[in-house]
Amino acid sequence: MPELPEVETVRAGLETHLAGRVVTSTEVLHPRAIRRHIGGEPDLVGRLAGKQVTGVRRRGKYLWIDLADSADRAALVVHLGMSGQMLIARTGTPDHTHLRVRAVLDDENELRFVDQRTFGGWHLDDYTPDVFAQEDDSATQDVPVSVAHIATDPFDPAFDPVRVVDRMRAKQSEIKRVLLDQTVISGVGNIYADEALWRARLHGARIAETISRKKLRELIDAVTDVMADALKVGGTSFDALYVNVNGQSGYFERSLNAYGRAGEPCRRCGAIMRREQFMNRGSFSCPRCQRPPKANPG
Repeated sequence: MPELPEVETVRAGLETHLAGRVVTSTEVLHPRAIRRHIGGEPDLVGRLAGKQVTGVRRRGKYLWIDLADSADRAALVVHLGMSGQMLIARTGTPDHTHLRVRAVLDDENELRFVDQRTFGGWHLDDYTPDVFAQEDDSATQDVPVSVAHIATDPFDPAFDPVRVVDRMRAKQSEIKRVLLDQTVISGVGNIYADEALWRARLHGARIAETISRKKLRELIDAVTDVMADALKVGGTSFDALYVNVNGQSGYFERSLNAYGRAGEPCRRCGAIMRREQFMNRGSFSCPRCQRPPKANPG
């Protein structure tokens, strides 16, 4: 699943093209693409017709489109899954391979949802108050019900690093597992977790509650910095499955310091980087800069 920098790149592109536009019609070409919408295809198609887009928002890896309608206020929540793409195309241009949903707009363009593996999809959702927002944040808005359990990310105005450190310190889990917990801090996936841990000189197997508050704050700052750096170049692309709304790939993979670099020298100390198994995937670290925790003899 794309992580925050990739989703934010898509969000920004969508807002440029969609803000103020009206959906004139919608066509579902694969039923799995709307399987999360309770009302099924007729309900989704009917409710989208005539809706005006007022904005495109994101929390962590989760993306939604705000739709204006006093009688039926709803958000179009988009799950990109492993291979979902939100593309803008001129009406009449050839369909993309693996096109799943087409929404025709009032400016002779179309919003196309392309998804090779069909893990992603669209659904309409109601709004609910944001439980993660700070009480004194006047800019806080409601969020879709299906996103309400997702914690704020470092680029959210309501993000409070002190509260995030508190949530981390309450966990008796490995710190990498905590970074991937979207109810603690959102937007971080396997790639940026490894990159942030490398920058903070922390091994992912360290137990969160045993790490000092100062070090956890350094880790949060590293998460923020690495994702900000990735945003500048449009995110990370290892294949053709992640692209922005114009079909272009991101280039941050050229700047990765940890992820995917097993067998190569650490760019900080020269030690050979290692790959370890973690949650059915790889975890990359430097054995010298990121000392693993000592094994418990018991």
